[in-house]
Parts: sequence; C-alpha cells; structure tokens
Amino acid sequence: MHIMEGFLPPFWAAVWYAFSLPIVGYGTYRAKKEIEKNPKNKSLLAVAAGFIFVLSALKIPSVTGSCSHPTGTGIAVVLFGPAITAFLSIIVLLYQALLLAHGGLTTLGANTASMGIVGPFVGWLIYRAIKGKTSIKVSTFVAAAVADWVTYVVTSIQLALAFPAGAGVAGVIASATKFLAVFSVTQIPLAIIEGIVAALLMGYLVQIRDDLSVEVAA
Repeated sequence: MHIMEGFLPPFWAAVWYAFSLPIVGYGTYRAKKEIEKNPKNKSLLAVAAGFIFVLSALKIPSVTGSCSHPTGTGIAVVLFGPAITAFLSIIVLLYQALLLAHGGLTTLGANTASMGIVGPFVGWLIYRAIKGKTSIKVSTFVAAAVADWVTYVVTSIQLALAFPAGAGVAGVIASATKFLAVFSVTQIPLAIIEGIVAALLMGYLVQIRDDLSVEVAA
C-alpha cells in the first residue's frame, strides 16, 4: 500500500472496484446522515479525513510495486464506523493518486478495499468487542493498530492473487506469505506507533468535546 498505477492486471483491478464502490456509496450516505444528525460532525469528519491523509502519505519503501506506511483509519472507524471510513479513505486515496502519485486510479479500488474497508472493519470489530472494558485511549490504540495490520494482510493477498508463486491455492498462499514477510518488517512497529498517535488524538478530542465521550462509548 499504495499499490501503484497499472500494477494490477485489469481483471483484479475491476474485481476490487466492484467490491469497494457499493460500500463507499453506502458510506457516503451515512456521512450525510451524520452531518444532518449533528452539524458538529462536519469538523470531526474533517479531522478524521485529515488524520488519514497525513499518516497515509508517509511512505516507506517496502516491496516492489508497493510501500509501507501508517493508514490513519483508526480515528475514523472509532468515531463513525467502517462505512464512513471507506468514504473518507477513497477521497484521500483519490487525492493522493491524482496529485501526489501515491497509488493510482486503476488500483484505487484495491487500495480502498485494503486500507479503507477490510482493515478498518476488522479494527472496528475489535473496538466493539473491547470498548467499555477498557479506556477509550486503549480501545482506540488497539483498533488503529489492528486496522493497520489487517490492511497489509489484505494487500499481501491482493498482490498474491494477481501474482501467485505457483499454480492453485498453494501458489497464492506462498506468494502472500512472501509479501507479508516483507511488509511486516516495517509495518509491525509502524502500526504500534500509529495506535499511540491515534489514542492521544482521541483523548484530546474527548477532552474538547463533552458529548463525544458518550458517542464513542455507544
């Protein structure tokens, strides 16, 4: 992540677009509803999107055709859930593809699937399982770190499906293992750092928004 422009075969680029776009569409609808429910959520959406943009723009070369970096989706998924996180992520990824040459348009569906959908969804599930049993800072740390790690598991699978090491399922597994081994060198410590930063930001947001502590605990 980001998988660069033109790196995926057309078939897999189309598959990941087909997977991502309906979820992004639902996330767009949910974002509109959140703003209608409480106009103050506009500023929170902006903070969440900005956090994704800044952290995901910090590229560290990791493997041919891709790179490692924080994802920044932990704040969004804790505040708004996975669907809205997908909506915010595709906006960030589109901007980065067009203006920063991070990722690409043909791979936008795949990058959204890993960074904006599957990773945050698993992080959100973990957050839902542990919230109320620990502090908001700890639960945000775990959600952000897990979302980051899962993003790179999915990216490894995406690359392995497109470029298997051999025939059949065994070839895909072998390829995914190789990609994941390379990513893990940088991504394990990066995810921990991202979790700490996300936890500190969430702690600050709860301090300045009296109503927010109730919302994130709901």
